[in-house]
Amino acid sequence: MAGGGGGVGGNAGSLTLNASGGAGGSGGSSLSGKAGAGGAGGSAGLFYGSGGAGGNGGYSLNGTGGDGGTGGAGQITGLRSGFGGAGGAGGASDTGAGGNGGAGGKAGLYGNGGDGGAGGDGATSGKGGAGGNAVVIGNGGNAGKAGGTAGAGGAGGLVLGRDGQHGLT
Repeated sequence: MAGGGGGVGGNAGSLTLNASGGAGGSGGSSLSGKAGAGGAGGSAGLFYGSGGAGGNGGYSLNGTGGDGGTGGAGQITGLRSGFGGAGGAGGASDTGAGGNGGAGGKAGLYGNGGDGGAGGDGATSGKGGAGGNAVVIGNGGNAGKAGGTAGAGGAGGLVLGRDGQHGLT
């Protein structure tokens, strides 16, 4: 029987100042089926908020671990703010495949993209999530760590910022 998915994090109001999005809930566990995926993180408010983190995927004993949730997006913000939320980690499995890490959230106009979530451990490791992209000024998020295939780093801002690191293990 499959595990239930985690709830989605709440969005901060688009005109709400200095508010961050809510974190996504963790996915439910499973004995032999696929565990539940983590919920997505909520998006940030107007200034100085960050996207909520994606929830972690659930654990499965003999099935596949749940996938991590996507990090929430930043909004138009002051410099060094409006970060994208981190992607959730993939769930582990004892005998099956680990879940894939969630992608990091896209940054606001200024700020860094969120880091991708780590792939879950298992007989086959899950893939790491991709890092979130920056927009104008800010660094791309780093790819999630994984025993198997790693995700790609996010793109740096168009004006200033570095690309996120690829393929971390």
